[in-house]
Amino acid sequence: MSEQVQERNGVPVLVCDADGPVVTGVQDALDVIGSAFTRSEVVALPVSRLSDDFFELRTGLAGEVMQKFVNYQIRLAIVGDISERLAASESLRALVHESNRGRHIWFVPDLDALDAHLTQRSS
Repeated sequence: MSEQVQERNGVPVLVCDADGPVVTGVQDALDVIGSAFTRSEVVALPVSRLSDDFFELRTGLAGEVMQKFVNYQIRLAIVGDISERLAASESLRALVHESNRGRHIWFVPDLDALDAHLTQRSS
C-alpha cells in the first residue's frame, strides 16, 4: 500500500494513495488500520479505494468498516467527491451528515477540508 504519514494541523494522518488496493471487505479495512495503528491518529482514505458495496448501505460493508475504525480508535476520513452517490441515496446522505457531526468518521471532498475538520475537532 502506498501511503505516507503527514502532520496535518498537529495530527498525524496516514494519507493513503488513491491507486492502492480497494477496500472490498472487513479484512481490507483491518489491513489499513494495521498500517496506521502505531503511526497515526487519522486515516485519509480516497473514495477510489472503496468498493461500490461500501456506498450501497444495504450490503452492510460501510457499517462494518466504520465500526472497525471506531473499535481501534483510528479516525477515518473518506476523501473525495461523492456528490453523485449522495444525490442517489437518501440513506447515504443521512449517514454522511451524521458521521460528519461526530469525532470518528468524516466524509470530506479533499485534504484541505480534512484540515478544517481537524481544526474544528481540536477546539
